[in-house]
Amino acid sequence: MDEMSRLARRMWHQLEPLHAVLYFSPEALQEAAALGYDVESRWPSYFAYRTAPLGRAGTRLATAACYSFSPATVAAHVPAVWTVAAPERVLEARMTAVDRTYRGLLGDLIAGPELREAAELARRAAEGAGVEGRALTAANLDLPWADEPHLVLWQAATVLREHRGDGHLAALLAAELDGCEALVSFAAIGAAPVESFAGRGWSAAEWDAARERLAARGLVDAGGQATERGRALRDQVERMTDELAAEPWRLLGQERADRLARLGGPLLGPIFEAGLLPMTSTLGIATVKAPD
Repeated sequence: MDEMSRLARRMWHQLEPLHAVLYFSPEALQEAAALGYDVESRWPSYFAYRTAPLGRAGTRLATAACYSFSPATVAAHVPAVWTVAAPERVLEARMTAVDRTYRGLLGDLIAGPELREAAELARRAAEGAGVEGRALTAANLDLPWADEPHLVLWQAATVLREHRGDGHLAALLAAELDGCEALVSFAAIGAAPVESFAGRGWSAAEWDAARERLAARGLVDAGGQATERGRALRDQVERMTDELAAEPWRLLGQERADRLARLGGPLLGPIFEAGLLPMTSTLGIATVKAPD
C-alpha cells in the first residue's frame, strides 16, 4: 500500500467521528422529531438525513446508496420518509442539528482559529474528491457550503466520508460481495460481532444463506470464520477502498493533511467523552488494520 492510501485511511479515522455524530446526538433526534419523524428508532431519521442530498430518493436509489442494508429495511423507510418532510426541509434540519450538536460538544472551540483553519483544509480536500460513479459524494458536493466554519468542517467531513464509502461499494462489487455477504464476510474476520449488524435488517435466514454462499466460494469455514482466502479477499477490499479514497489527500498533500489531523485532534476528545458514538463500530475502525 502506498503512502497516500495509508494517509487516506488515517484521515478517515480522524474525520469519521466528526461526521457520525449526526446520527447519534440528542439534538439530531430532536430536530427529526420536530419534523414529525418517529425517533423511537433512529432509522427513519438516519435514512432521511443521509439520503436527503439525493432528493426525493426512491427505494432502489436508497438501497443502492445504503448498500449493506437489507432492501426490505430500506423499503420500510424510503420513500415514506419524504411524506413526513421534503428533502429540502430535512437538509435544513440536518444543518441545524449539526450546529446544535457541535456547539454543545465543542463549546469555545467553535470560535477558535484552529477550527477555522481545519475547516478550510477539510473543504479543500473535499472539493478535490472525484464524483465519477459516486452518487452520495456528488449529491453532497452539490449542496451549498455553509458560512460558519464548524458547519463547513462537518460538510467537508461528510463529503470525504461518502467519497470513501462510495469507493468501498465499488470494492465490494469488484469482490463480488452483495450487501449481506459484505457484512457476513466482515464479521467473519472479527471486524465486529455479528449482533452489531442487526440494525442493517437482514433476517437470520438471509444471513445464513449469505454465509452458505461464502462457504461455497471457500471464503468462510463451517463455523462462519474467515478462511485464509476469505481474509485475503477482505484485504483486497480494504486495499482498494484506501486506494480509491486517496485522491483528495493526494491533491491536498501530506503536509496539509498532517496539519488538518493535528488541528482536528482536540475536536475528537469532546465527541468521544460525550459517549455518543457506539462502543463497537460496524466500520471496523478499531479492529481492521490496513493491509500491507
